[in-house]
Amino acid sequence: MSRVDHRGRHLDRIAEVRAGLRAEKVGYPIGIRETEVVRTAMVGAGLLRVTLGGTGTEGFEAHAPDEHVKLIFPDPDGSLRLPERNGAMLRWPRPALATRQYTVRRYDPGTGEIDIDVALHAGGLASAWASEARPGAVMHIAGPPGGLIVPPSYDRYLLAGDITALPAIARRLEELPGSAKGWAFVEVADVAEEIEVSAPEGFEVRWLHRGDLSPGTGDALVRAVTAVSVPEGERVYVWAAGEAGLVKPLRRWVRDELGLEKVDHDITGYWKRGCADFDEDDH
Repeated sequence: MSRVDHRGRHLDRIAEVRAGLRAEKVGYPIGIRETEVVRTAMVGAGLLRVTLGGTGTEGFEAHAPDEHVKLIFPDPDGSLRLPERNGAMLRWPRPALATRQYTVRRYDPGTGEIDIDVALHAGGLASAWASEARPGAVMHIAGPPGGLIVPPSYDRYLLAGDITALPAIARRLEELPGSAKGWAFVEVADVAEEIEVSAPEGFEVRWLHRGDLSPGTGDALVRAVTAVSVPEGERVYVWAAGEAGLVKPLRRWVRDELGLEKVDHDITGYWKRGCADFDEDDH
């Protein structure tokens, strides 16, 4: 009996969602890849872009602005353990590996280059690695495991987050149709952390300056988002990410004030104050 090849099924599903009316998370076959640092460059004062390349990026897939890869770091003794392929998934070893998740900011299939924008902060495992990374340095990555496919059929889009969400917000603004309308709110420390974004003409992009407040504190982002008035009769999609406690009130707002169904919003804690390796799926 002949075996049916299902390897491209996720591509068919992505096309179906993009042609539809509702957003949906679609899984991809997860790979484990050995890459090497091609170059690094600052993006504004708060993000360090690490460009990865090498033969290991061949066949990499990138389909959604919020998709991520896991950077895999050696154990404290310097040894490197890696997950193993298990069909379309990966089998992760125990005890758990030291990993950090980062948005795929850009993938160029022509050059095989993958851009990862790392928010710099003291004491961070990935932040320290990115700051010290030099061309030729090896980094193993896993993923992406999938991504959120948001069709262009919504009347408006509302994007919000802190600097950790900026790579995903910037990529989504670039990939939305030129006719798209909406709002983007990004909290940064000051004007030095602002970056150039390519947004559709119908988008209002607002930078919110945190000033002397510590990251993940204050309510400027929530106040700005909840002040938005969606025109009556229009369908809106809301995407927000950042410090887990800070974005939590937005879940209640989209449900109680906007009356959105679960498929019409995605609000995610990317990190949590006081937690070095936060993963919202574990909480």
